[in-house]
Amino acid sequence: MFEDYYRGKKVLVTGHTGFKGSWLSLWLSELGASVTGLGLEAPTKPNLYEIIGSNCFARETRCDIRDLETLSDCLANAAPDVIFHMAAQPLVRRSYSDPLVTFETNALGTAHLLEVIRRAEMACTIVVIATDKCYENQNWEQPYSETDALGGHDVYSMSKAAAELVVQSWRNSFFAPNPKLGNVASGRAGNVIGGGDYAEDRLVPDCIRALLAARPIEIRNPNATRPWQHVLDCLSGYLWLGARLAKSEKNSPLASAFNFGPDPQANQPVSVVVRELLRLWPGEWKHFKSDSAPHEAGQLNLAIDKAAKLLGWHPTWNFPEAIDQTVVWYRERHVSKSPDMLRFSRDQISIFTAAARKKGAVWATA
Repeated sequence: MFEDYYRGKKVLVTGHTGFKGSWLSLWLSELGASVTGLGLEAPTKPNLYEIIGSNCFARETRCDIRDLETLSDCLANAAPDVIFHMAAQPLVRRSYSDPLVTFETNALGTAHLLEVIRRAEMACTIVVIATDKCYENQNWEQPYSETDALGGHDVYSMSKAAAELVVQSWRNSFFAPNPKLGNVASGRAGNVIGGGDYAEDRLVPDCIRALLAARPIEIRNPNATRPWQHVLDCLSGYLWLGARLAKSEKNSPLASAFNFGPDPQANQPVSVVVRELLRLWPGEWKHFKSDSAPHEAGQLNLAIDKAAKLLGWHPTWNFPEAIDQTVVWYRERHVSKSPDMLRFSRDQISIFTAAARKKGAVWATA
């Protein structure tokens, strides 16, 4: 897979204790990479990191991405070939209560990482993980492409748009003209779901908590439409971009932003997601409207033409499959009480990879 690029490579994952960072670290270890994790303690209890943590990492550093000195020491010790930057404050609603921390972590944290690499002239490949919410949302029906305007109504969206501008600026000002520095790209995913996410104020974790407590699922905005995708789908895009970028010439067209979203039929309203969950895990839901609820965009879709054209990348699991595999993971852990969720998670990566290979995914056959 991925042209066997990651075998024996030193890979740094920032935000490795989070939901996506844990899945990425597990997959990298399965690919034969030597993984260094840099981040804070796991943000929730329970979490996915407690399942995979003791089996995936060559070394770990507890570090706030805003701590320039500790960050510099960690990168010097890790000497990575590739960096996947995932450390972030990832929650829209939390950005209303912690706006400065959100901005500092997402925007300044990205600047700190790139500046440490610039000063040390580290020749590593960098993939900065962004989000679909970095776009200036106009509630368009058409999907957003990589050339659309960046922005954001809430502080989280603004901070991720600012992080993308940081990447563009550091790439243009420092990385592109310096032959000693590697290529920098960014990956923008949709609304990512999958087993192991326990964050507050996210739809699927909120649903799972309600189902486990045998209480109705409370839905704030049932008509809001999002591009739902399984975590392994967007990670396959990040990994393929990293491998291709590392093998590309300096200032390749791949050193740019990419959307890694689902197929158009996965752009579904919240109510449909909940009904699909309840098809697999019986329960009930109700519309809970709060007058004090913060702003939420009505719809958001991603165009993935660029990833298809330049990388040959396409999503693997469709919307029902993404829901199925998500629910299966949570039921295995919390209903069946599986004693070996590490193996179950590894097996899910294998199932996903087999499905991708059957579809002829270029990264799975290269």
